[in-house]
Amino acid sequence: MAVESGLTNPYLAHQLPDELPGNPMHWAAAWLEEATRQEVQRNPNSMTLVTVGDEGQPSARVVLCKDFVPDPGYLVFYTNYHSRKVCELQVNPRVAVTFHWDALGRQIRIEGIAALSPGAESNAYFASRNWGSQLGAWGSNQSAPIASRDALLHQLRERAKELGLNVSDDLQSIGGIDRPVIPRPGHWGGVRVWASAIELWIEGRDRIHDRGRWQRALDRKDEHDFVTGEWRGTRLQP
Repeated sequence: MAVESGLTNPYLAHQLPDELPGNPMHWAAAWLEEATRQEVQRNPNSMTLVTVGDEGQPSARVVLCKDFVPDPGYLVFYTNYHSRKVCELQVNPRVAVTFHWDALGRQIRIEGIAALSPGAESNAYFASRNWGSQLGAWGSNQSAPIASRDALLHQLRERAKELGLNVSDDLQSIGGIDRPVIPRPGHWGGVRVWASAIELWIEGRDRIHDRGRWQRALDRKDEHDFVTGEWRGTRLQP
């Protein structure tokens, strides 16, 4: 059963209200915040992302939600733009994500349309990362084959040199106090998932769970943003 918590916060109630909320994204954001506050798992912001390739084959992997914006209603993860996931969403931008927190007895399912984040947003997040993660973004051709682990480490060292970095053989430390700022590579950045549908699930006794599903229209505004319609909610049987 769910952990007893947040009884004074209406977003953390053990049931959805009889009149479903007008904007479910605020509920979802509160659930993510609570999972993070309670540290219910190592990465409470982890979510399963599903994309579909040009042959119709779905592919799922776990990524980290780095920003959740209830209004106007999107979430952000960061990745290599040459990765399989981004190659697939460039063919078919419709995606699905799922958050599940067993300790809280809550789950969020989101369906929507993916769009690359603005460059300024990606630059700001990249600058906040530690130098090892920044180097990793330059050093790995994500999803591409490589002969061995040693070959990967050699590639990382060579790219560090190209960036003017003096790294140790094991890549665990960096020399010099005047190391250059590592710029964000153009092939790495954020992806926004704009929600067109969302389902909130709350665990119930005897498997009588509480479920609500909302949908809305999305009309593309530009390469990063959408104009959003009104949410329309429906209660679902468990």
